[in-house]
Amino acid sequence: MKAYLIPFTLLLTFSACGNKNTEQNNNKVEQVKFSPPIVKPDNEVIEAPPSQSYAVADKAEGNAYTNNANQVRDTTKKIIKNGSIEFETANINATRKRILQSLKKYGGYVDEDNQSTNSGIDRKEYNLKISIPAKYFDFLVDSVSASADKIDSKNISVTDVTTRYIDIKTRLDNKKILENRYLELLKRGTKISDLLEIENKLTEIRSDIESTQGQLNYLNKQVAYSSLEITFYTQHVEKTDKGTGLGYKLKTALANGWNILQSLFFGVITIWPVIIMMLVVYWLFKKWRRTRRAKKVE
Repeated sequence: MKAYLIPFTLLLTFSACGNKNTEQNNNKVEQVKFSPPIVKPDNEVIEAPPSQSYAVADKAEGNAYTNNANQVRDTTKKIIKNGSIEFETANINATRKRILQSLKKYGGYVDEDNQSTNSGIDRKEYNLKISIPAKYFDFLVDSVSASADKIDSKNISVTDVTTRYIDIKTRLDNKKILENRYLELLKRGTKISDLLEIENKLTEIRSDIESTQGQLNYLNKQVAYSSLEITFYTQHVEKTDKGTGLGYKLKTALANGWNILQSLFFGVITIWPVIIMMLVVYWLFKKWRRTRRAKKVE
Protein backbone atom coordinates (compact mmCIF):
# COMPACT_ATOMS: atom_id res chain seq x y z
CA MET A 1 0.00 0.00 0.00
CA LYS A 2 2.90 2.31 0.54
CA ALA A 3 3.78 1.91 -3.13
CA TYR A 4 0.41 3.48 -4.06
CA LEU A 5 0.96 6.47 -1.74
CA ILE A 6 4.27 7.53 -3.35
CA PRO A 7 2.81 8.89 -6.63
CA PHE A 8 0.09 10.71 -4.68
CA THR A 9 2.70 12.36 -2.42
CA LEU A 10 4.78 13.49 -5.37
CA LEU A 11 1.70 14.99 -7.03
CA LEU A 12 0.89 17.07 -3.92
CA THR A 13 4.52 18.29 -3.68
CA PHE A 14 4.61 19.47 -7.31
CA SER A 15 1.25 21.19 -6.89
CA ALA A 16 2.47 23.11 -3.81
CA CYS A 17 5.64 24.23 -5.59
CA GLY A 18 3.60 25.47 -8.53
CA ASN A 19 1.33 27.54 -6.30
CA LYS A 20 4.37 29.03 -4.50
CA ASN A 21 5.99 30.05 -7.79
CA THR A 22 2.73 31.62 -8.94
CA GLU A 23 2.47 33.65 -5.69
CA GLN A 24 6.07 34.83 -6.00
CA ASN A 25 5.48 35.96 -9.57
CA ASN A 26 2.45 37.98 -8.47
CA ASN A 27 4.56 39.79 -5.84
CA LYS A 28 7.34 40.74 -8.24
CA VAL A 29 8.01 44.44 -8.79
CA GLU A 30 6.15 45.61 -11.82
CA GLN A 31 7.99 48.02 -14.14
CA VAL A 32 5.66 50.69 -15.58
CA LYS A 33 6.28 53.87 -17.48
CA PHE A 34 5.22 57.26 -16.13
CA SER A 35 5.58 60.69 -17.66
CA PRO A 36 6.24 63.77 -15.50
CA PRO A 37 3.29 64.63 -13.24
CA ILE A 38 0.68 67.13 -14.42
CA VAL A 39 -0.73 69.73 -12.05
CA LYS A 40 -3.95 71.46 -12.97
CA PRO A 41 -4.47 75.18 -12.17
CA ASP A 42 -7.01 74.41 -9.46
CA ASN A 43 -4.42 72.36 -7.50
CA GLU A 44 -5.89 69.05 -8.70
CA VAL A 45 -3.15 66.48 -9.30
CA ILE A 46 -3.77 63.80 -11.93
CA GLU A 47 -1.70 60.87 -13.16
CA ALA A 48 -0.07 61.33 -16.56
CA PRO A 49 -0.31 58.63 -19.22
CA PRO A 50 2.66 56.24 -19.59
CA SER A 51 5.49 57.70 -21.67
CA GLN A 52 8.88 57.77 -19.94
CA SER A 53 10.45 54.84 -18.08
CA TYR A 54 10.38 55.86 -14.42
CA ALA A 55 10.40 52.78 -12.18
CA VAL A 56 7.53 52.52 -9.73
CA ALA A 57 7.22 49.80 -7.11
CA ASP A 58 3.69 48.70 -7.96
CA LYS A 59 0.29 49.98 -8.90
CA ALA A 60 -0.87 50.10 -5.31
CA GLU A 61 1.89 52.55 -4.38
CA GLY A 62 1.14 54.57 -7.48
CA ASN A 63 -2.27 55.26 -6.03
CA ALA A 64 -0.66 56.93 -3.02
CA TYR A 65 -0.59 60.29 -4.86
CA THR A 66 -3.52 62.22 -3.44
CA ASN A 67 -5.81 64.85 -4.88
CA ASN A 68 -5.14 68.32 -3.42
CA ALA A 69 -8.22 70.05 -4.79
CA ASN A 70 -9.63 70.43 -1.27
CA GLN A 71 -6.58 72.32 -0.01
CA VAL A 72 -7.57 75.29 2.21
CA ARG A 73 -6.77 78.66 0.66
CA ASP A 74 -6.40 82.09 2.25
CA THR A 75 -9.19 84.11 0.61
CA THR A 76 -9.23 87.06 3.02
CA LYS A 77 -9.10 90.45 1.35
CA LYS A 78 -5.61 91.75 0.61
CA ILE A 79 -5.53 95.56 0.62
CA ILE A 80 -2.60 97.89 -0.10
CA LYS A 81 -2.89 101.43 1.28
CA ASN A 82 -0.69 104.32 0.20
CA GLY A 83 -1.03 108.03 0.81
CA SER A 84 0.52 111.48 0.80
CA ILE A 85 -0.22 114.64 2.77
CA GLU A 86 1.21 118.17 2.58
CA PHE A 87 0.45 120.88 5.12
CA GLU A 88 1.69 124.07 6.77
CA THR A 89 2.61 124.26 10.44
CA ALA A 90 3.73 127.08 12.73
CA ASN A 91 6.43 125.10 14.55
CA ILE A 92 8.10 122.72 12.12
CA ASN A 93 10.47 121.11 14.64
CA ALA A 94 7.70 120.38 17.17
CA THR A 95 5.54 118.91 14.40
CA ARG A 96 8.33 116.61 13.25
CA LYS A 97 8.89 115.43 16.82
CA ARG A 98 5.18 114.61 17.28
CA ILE A 99 5.05 112.67 14.01
CA LEU A 100 8.08 110.56 14.93
CA GLN A 101 6.63 109.87 18.38
CA SER A 102 3.34 108.69 16.83
CA LEU A 103 5.24 106.58 14.32
CA LYS A 104 7.19 104.87 17.10
CA LYS A 105 4.00 104.31 19.06
CA TYR A 106 2.33 102.50 16.16
CA GLY A 107 5.38 100.39 15.27
CA GLY A 108 6.31 102.14 12.02
CA TYR A 109 9.65 103.30 10.68
CA VAL A 110 11.13 106.06 8.50
CA ASP A 111 12.25 105.17 4.97
CA GLU A 112 13.48 108.68 4.06
CA ASP A 113 13.96 111.91 6.02
CA ASN A 114 14.77 115.06 4.00
CA GLN A 115 15.06 118.70 5.07
CA SER A 116 15.36 121.81 2.90
CA THR A 117 15.37 125.60 3.41
CA ASN A 118 14.47 128.10 0.72
CA SER A 119 15.64 131.53 1.92
CA GLY A 120 14.27 133.16 -1.23
CA ILE A 121 10.70 132.55 -0.15
CA ASP A 122 11.55 132.29 3.57
CA ARG A 123 10.39 128.65 3.81
CA LYS A 124 11.71 125.62 5.70
CA GLU A 125 10.42 122.16 4.71
CA TYR A 126 10.58 118.53 5.87
CA ASN A 127 9.74 115.49 3.76
CA LEU A 128 9.22 112.13 5.48
CA LYS A 129 8.53 108.82 3.73
CA ILE A 130 7.33 106.30 6.28
CA SER A 131 6.00 102.74 6.53
CA ILE A 132 3.47 101.75 9.18
CA PRO A 133 1.45 98.59 9.96
CA ALA A 134 -1.69 98.72 7.82
CA LYS A 135 -4.04 98.44 10.80
CA TYR A 136 -2.66 101.73 12.22
CA PHE A 137 -2.53 103.64 8.93
CA ASP A 138 -5.76 105.60 9.49
CA PHE A 139 -4.80 106.45 13.08
CA LEU A 140 -1.48 107.93 11.92
CA VAL A 141 -3.12 109.93 9.12
CA ASP A 142 -5.56 111.44 11.65
CA SER A 143 -2.70 112.21 14.04
CA VAL A 144 -0.67 113.92 11.30
CA SER A 145 -3.69 115.91 10.10
CA ALA A 146 -4.25 117.18 13.65
CA SER A 147 -0.74 118.70 13.60
CA ALA A 148 -1.51 120.83 10.54
CA ASP A 149 -2.40 124.52 10.59
CA LYS A 150 -3.49 124.34 6.95
CA ILE A 151 -3.68 121.18 4.81
CA ASP A 152 -2.66 121.83 1.19
CA SER A 153 -3.29 118.31 -0.16
CA LYS A 154 -4.23 114.86 1.12
CA ASN A 155 -4.41 111.76 -1.09
CA ILE A 156 -5.13 108.19 0.02
CA SER A 157 -5.21 105.25 -2.42
CA VAL A 158 -6.56 101.77 -1.65
CA THR A 159 -5.77 98.84 -3.97
CA ASP A 160 -7.41 95.41 -3.71
CA VAL A 161 -4.82 92.76 -4.66
CA THR A 162 -6.78 89.72 -3.45
CA THR A 163 -7.05 88.17 -6.92
CA ARG A 164 -3.36 88.72 -7.60
CA TYR A 165 -2.44 87.26 -4.22
CA ILE A 166 -4.54 84.12 -4.77
CA ASP A 167 -3.07 83.68 -8.25
CA ILE A 168 0.53 83.88 -7.01
CA LYS A 169 -0.22 81.62 -4.01
CA THR A 170 -1.90 79.03 -6.23
CA ARG A 171 1.02 78.98 -8.66
CA LEU A 172 3.42 78.57 -5.73
CA ASP A 173 1.41 75.67 -4.27
CA ASN A 174 1.24 73.96 -7.65
CA LYS A 175 4.99 74.25 -8.11
CA LYS A 176 5.59 72.75 -4.67
CA ILE A 177 3.25 69.86 -5.47
CA LEU A 178 5.10 69.31 -8.72
CA GLU A 179 8.41 69.35 -6.84
CA ASN A 180 7.18 66.66 -4.43
CA ARG A 181 6.04 64.48 -7.33
CA TYR A 182 9.45 64.70 -8.98
CA LEU A 183 11.12 63.89 -5.65
CA GLU A 184 9.01 60.73 -5.45
CA LEU A 185 9.98 59.80 -8.99
CA LEU A 186 13.62 60.49 -8.15
CA LYS A 187 13.48 57.97 -5.31
CA ARG A 188 12.03 55.32 -7.60
CA GLY A 189 14.15 55.97 -10.69
CA THR A 190 16.65 53.38 -11.90
CA LYS A 191 18.13 54.65 -15.16
CA ILE A 192 20.90 57.25 -15.05
CA SER A 193 19.34 59.16 -17.96
CA ASP A 194 16.01 59.34 -16.16
CA LEU A 195 17.65 60.49 -12.90
CA LEU A 196 19.53 63.27 -14.71
CA GLU A 197 16.37 64.42 -16.45
CA ILE A 198 14.48 64.51 -13.15
CA GLU A 199 17.31 66.47 -11.48
CA ASN A 200 17.22 69.07 -14.27
CA LYS A 201 13.46 69.44 -13.91
CA LEU A 202 13.81 69.79 -10.13
CA THR A 203 16.39 72.56 -10.58
CA GLU A 204 14.04 74.42 -12.92
CA ILE A 205 11.05 73.97 -10.62
CA ARG A 206 12.97 75.12 -7.53
CA SER A 207 14.11 78.24 -9.38
CA ASP A 208 10.47 79.00 -10.23
CA ILE A 209 9.48 78.39 -6.60
CA GLU A 210 12.09 80.88 -5.31
CA SER A 211 10.97 83.52 -7.82
CA THR A 212 7.28 83.06 -7.03
CA GLN A 213 7.98 83.01 -3.29
CA GLY A 214 9.82 86.33 -3.65
CA GLN A 215 6.81 87.87 -5.40
CA LEU A 216 4.52 86.59 -2.65
CA ASN A 217 6.80 87.92 0.12
CA TYR A 218 6.91 91.36 -1.50
CA LEU A 219 3.13 91.44 -1.85
CA ASN A 220 2.73 90.36 1.77
CA LYS A 221 4.97 93.21 2.89
CA GLN A 222 2.97 95.74 0.88
CA VAL A 223 -0.24 94.44 2.45
CA ALA A 224 1.18 94.33 5.98
CA TYR A 225 2.82 97.80 5.85
CA SER A 226 1.23 100.90 4.33
CA SER A 227 3.34 103.80 3.09
CA LEU A 228 2.73 107.51 3.69
CA GLU A 229 4.65 110.50 2.35
CA ILE A 230 4.43 113.52 4.65
CA THR A 231 5.52 117.02 3.57
CA PHE A 232 5.20 119.86 6.07
CA TYR A 233 6.65 123.38 6.05
CA THR A 234 6.63 126.77 7.69
CA GLN A 235 6.54 130.06 5.76
CA HIS A 236 8.76 131.85 8.28
CA VAL A 237 12.14 130.35 9.14
CA GLU A 238 12.46 130.16 12.90
CA LYS A 239 15.01 132.56 14.38
CA THR A 240 16.81 132.24 17.68
CA ASP A 241 16.05 134.66 20.50
CA LYS A 242 18.47 137.62 20.44
CA GLY A 243 18.36 138.20 24.18
CA THR A 244 18.83 141.38 26.20
CA GLY A 245 21.76 140.62 28.56
CA LEU A 246 25.05 142.54 28.84
CA GLY A 247 27.08 139.64 27.53
CA TYR A 248 24.86 139.34 24.49
CA LYS A 249 25.09 143.11 23.80
CA LEU A 250 28.90 143.07 24.10
CA LYS A 251 29.11 140.10 21.77
CA THR A 252 26.80 141.84 19.30
CA ALA A 253 28.85 145.07 19.44
CA LEU A 254 32.13 143.25 18.75
CA ALA A 255 30.52 141.37 15.90
CA ASN A 256 29.15 144.59 14.40
CA GLY A 257 32.55 146.31 14.73
CA TRP A 258 34.24 143.44 12.97
CA ASN A 259 31.65 143.62 10.21
CA ILE A 260 32.27 147.38 9.79
CA LEU A 261 36.04 146.82 9.65
CA GLN A 262 35.57 144.19 6.99
CA SER A 263 33.33 146.51 5.02
CA LEU A 264 35.94 149.32 5.14
CA PHE A 265 38.74 147.00 4.13
CA PHE A 266 36.89 145.64 1.12
CA GLY A 267 35.64 149.15 0.30
CA VAL A 268 39.22 150.46 0.16
CA ILE A 269 40.26 147.56 -2.05
CA THR A 270 37.37 148.35 -4.34
CA ILE A 271 38.52 152.01 -4.94
CA TRP A 272 42.25 151.26 -5.24
CA PRO A 273 42.60 153.05 -8.62
CA VAL A 274 41.32 156.29 -7.09
CA ILE A 275 43.70 155.97 -4.13
CA ILE A 276 46.70 155.45 -6.43
CA MET A 277 45.75 158.51 -8.50
CA MET A 278 45.44 160.62 -5.35
CA LEU A 279 48.88 159.47 -4.16
CA VAL A 280 50.45 160.33 -7.55
CA VAL A 281 48.85 163.80 -7.53
CA TYR A 282 50.05 164.39 -3.96
CA TRP A 283 53.61 163.35 -4.89
CA LEU A 284 53.66 165.63 -7.95
CA PHE A 285 52.33 168.53 -5.88
CA LYS A 286 55.07 168.11 -3.24
CA LYS A 287 57.71 167.87 -5.93
CA TRP A 288 56.42 171.06 -7.54
CA ARG A 289 56.55 172.91 -4.21
CA ARG A 290 60.12 171.83 -3.54
CA THR A 291 61.17 172.99 -7.00
CA ARG A 292 59.52 176.36 -6.49
CA ARG A 293 61.19 176.91 -3.14
CA ALA A 294 64.56 176.11 -4.62
CA LYS A 295 64.15 178.75 -7.35
CA LYS A 296 63.27 181.43 -4.76
CA VAL A 297 66.36 180.67 -2.77
CA GLU A 298 68.54 181.18 -5.83
